Amino acid sequence: MKNKKEFKKNIIRIINFIAGLFIFSFSFTFFLLPNNLVFGGVSGLSIIFKEIFNFDTTIFILSVSILLIIISFLVLGKEKTLGTIIGSLLLPVFLEFTEFLAKYIVLEDVDLIISALFGGILAGVGLGLVYKAGFTTGGTDIVNQILHKYFKISLGKAMFIVDIAIVTSSIFVFGFSLFMYAVVVLYLMTVMTDRVILGVGQSKAFYIVTDKTFEVKKYILNNLGHGVTIFDSVGGFSKENQKVLFCVIPTREYFILKEGINKIDDEAFFVVCDAYEVCGGK
Repeated sequence: MKNKKEFKKNIIRIINFIAGLFIFSFSFTFFLLPNNLVFGGVSGLSIIFKEIFNFDTTIFILSVSILLIIISFLVLGKEKTLGTIIGSLLLPVFLEFTEFLAKYIVLEDVDLIISALFGGILAGVGLGLVYKAGFTTGGTDIVNQILHKYFKISLGKAMFIVDIAIVTSSIFVFGFSLFMYAVVVLYLMTVMTDRVILGVGQSKAFYIVTDKTFEVKKYILNNLGHGVTIFDSVGGFSKENQKVLFCVIPTREYFILKEGINKIDDEAFFVVCDAYEVCGGK
């Protein structure tokens, strides 16, 4: 049974990975490349080099990716490099495939803003699926890891620095107007990538500190029908013992619980977080 679940899980990972590469490649070929929307990464850099030197984007991405893989082996080691190889080598294959499709699927008279919106959203969804499957597309991900290792900055900050540098450099090639559209694309990609990886929070987690612990617990159990966990805690400032109630409820019941807590104890302190995934329990 365990092997069967593992097999199913791996199949889903592969499907997500392939779907992610296709969606990203489709977005690049149909929306971003034709409109010179530079969005960061090696793929975005390929748009600049195509304009200046007339390089084929697919060959450029493949060549730079192979170079970065070699650098990664030398600098980061074998273990960290292996995870980037598959995505780095398969992405150009999918780009070639979507270029072939572009010969038969023609998008006519699409406004630049629509291309930026669709391009950013689809590219973000594609990358999100790739990352969620446990893979990467290589490229500047390797540069980000090198910056992280030798300059002691976070991967998120390294990614921001590299992508902003690439997008900003497009000003000198395509002008400020296209740069602004590129920023929109980069923002949408970031948001959609996070949304795909984390999901949309369908539940809310409440942490509640109140002097009326029993009444709030009773309200959650009887009125909303949800379980409650109670923690013993000590106030950091007051040094007093107190109870913390924890519960997870559907997002649609957020305001109901919030108003209920305020009616029972208008001085209650509570923190509400998105619960992206809820597992276990009965």
